Amino acid sequence: MYSLPDLPCFLPAIPIPDFVDLDAVANYFRSAFEVLSESHFLQDALWRDTFAMTGTLRTFYSTKSIAAAWKDTSATHKPTSFEIQGKPNLIKAGDSHWVELRFTFETHGIPATTADGILSVALDKHGIWKIWIMRTVIGQLKDQPNVDKLDMVRQLDGEKLTNGTTELINGITTNGTTPNGITTNGTTPNGTDSPNVDFQCVIIGGGQAGLSVGGRLKALGVSYVVVDKYEQVGDSWAKRYDSTRLHTVREFAHLPFERTFPATYQEFLTKDDLAKGFREWAAKFDINIWTSTTVLSGSWISEHDTWELEIRRDGMNQTITCSYVVLAVGANSRFPVAPTYENREAFRGVILHSGDYTNSKEWAGKHGVVVGSGNTAHDVVEDMYSQGMASVTMVQRNPTCEELTLAPEELLLIIPGLYNADTPTELADLLFFTGPAVMTRLMAGKMLHAKIRQHPERFDALEKAGFLLDRYADMGYVIYVRQGGHYMDVGTSGKIASGLIKMKTDSLPVRWVEDGLECANGDHLRADVVVFSTGFVGNLRLLVAELLGNDVAAQVEDYWGLDEEGELLGAFKPSGHPAFWYTGGAIGQARYMSRFIALQIKAKCLGTPLPLYTETPPRNSSIPMKVL
Repeated sequence: MYSLPDLPCFLPAIPIPDFVDLDAVANYFRSAFEVLSESHFLQDALWRDTFAMTGTLRTFYSTKSIAAAWKDTSATHKPTSFEIQGKPNLIKAGDSHWVELRFTFETHGIPATTADGILSVALDKHGIWKIWIMRTVIGQLKDQPNVDKLDMVRQLDGEKLTNGTTELINGITTNGTTPNGITTNGTTPNGTDSPNVDFQCVIIGGGQAGLSVGGRLKALGVSYVVVDKYEQVGDSWAKRYDSTRLHTVREFAHLPFERTFPATYQEFLTKDDLAKGFREWAAKFDINIWTSTTVLSGSWISEHDTWELEIRRDGMNQTITCSYVVLAVGANSRFPVAPTYENREAFRGVILHSGDYTNSKEWAGKHGVVVGSGNTAHDVVEDMYSQGMASVTMVQRNPTCEELTLAPEELLLIIPGLYNADTPTELADLLFFTGPAVMTRLMAGKMLHAKIRQHPERFDALEKAGFLLDRYADMGYVIYVRQGGHYMDVGTSGKIASGLIKMKTDSLPVRWVEDGLECANGDHLRADVVVFSTGFVGNLRLLVAELLGNDVAAQVEDYWGLDEEGELLGAFKPSGHPAFWYTGGAIGQARYMSRFIALQIKAKCLGTPLPLYTETPPRNSSIPMKVL
């Protein structure tokens, strides 16, 4: 279900003059928090909470729904000490104007927390200031370590790390390993919530998502291990096809705690840049990761609230136990999908899925066909062309299915300049990731589509070359449902427009022939190599069933897609099983959302889980909190 088009949202329509007293606006809303009610909101306002008041990710729509939910959650959390932070900002997006205010507050329930927030306020038709969008975000658990800070600087020549918990011997960290092989990570090996487990948390997968959660848990003093099938940290990138590179800017790609990729790295990071940065980050912060380790199976022992995981580490099987499991294996890498064509045995060439593709060096002078038209497909055809293949053809399916938006990188920066060397990554993440998805869709359309209209010649040239282009695709669908199906240009579009890379869009392949593919209209596509860049099954619930059993899979949500409030299914929040989380996403998303998984787990370790507000409150009623 794609809920965003059906959810109520709007952009403010009343102009705000440049001479408005922004400080007075800020002071008014600071005092309003203590008595927040329906009268403070625009009629169709939104409230998006990120674990601060609901213990999960929730978006509330309409004044009455917001007021009722705020009343209910406030009774449990007792929010106080509201303070405006920094200077208010007057924002003008075309004919839509609003004022943005950052604020902080504290909660005094169980557990007590600090919290951050953002108010977007606008004028109503009577000229009265009202809240248009309210965002609240859990900050820290009071009296606990900071989830955003891990001051671990690696010293060379065998010196101790600055926290004194581990040592480097000839540049190799001992990770605090005890003789029985259980790593303490500077904490007690047994979780405070269960005295009989090896780790409080096991994280399956050591890419950006798994490393980020591991680092955050270490910052909070939770015993953990990251298990990864690859031989080295960073291999989840290093083992990808040779031409792999990010299509987002370098500043978006950092891991927690620091700028992992300084300006010495190129703007669009390659797979080897990412692998190098990840290895250095893991060593610097002494992340406890077991490489060459595969989870074979697992089971939930409900009478002990414990996971038992059967693993194979360095060629030997063993069993480890933990209180919590985080699945961080990447949705777009496990179950490849590809169309099937008749007469497969007739083809005499090479057939690959992009997941198995490395490069085209051995195929110079041969003919290549790539089925698909997203980022990966563009990377592959670019590599084929650069390696001197005799012809390169991209087969693109119907754009109404592909929802492909093709635009240069600068057009896809929805918040221009937000991720840069001068803005702290933590602040950029707060601003970028905490808005309601329904509003992200609306703003992306407004800003991106306006810029596309300013550059019609670029898109005209692509369409003239045969590219099936949806200039005004719904980016909410692309991001939250498709998990892709778009291309941010780093050079391939010009080759398509100029005809160096051919397009096949008028008729799709239906059968194999000895030297290529035959299309439905009888056209022949000559090919020695066919690469399917057609994606993967993105629902990790299939893997949950495979690894942890059908009973666990029956309890957890699907992974990705949207619920009826426009919130992601499964990812980052309570999954339906009390001791299991999914994580993943692009690097920026994995980095930021890891803080919330770590805070949820730490709160449970302390015996004070975040109260979970599960109901949509009817008007003027009070719904009790649920604690899971």
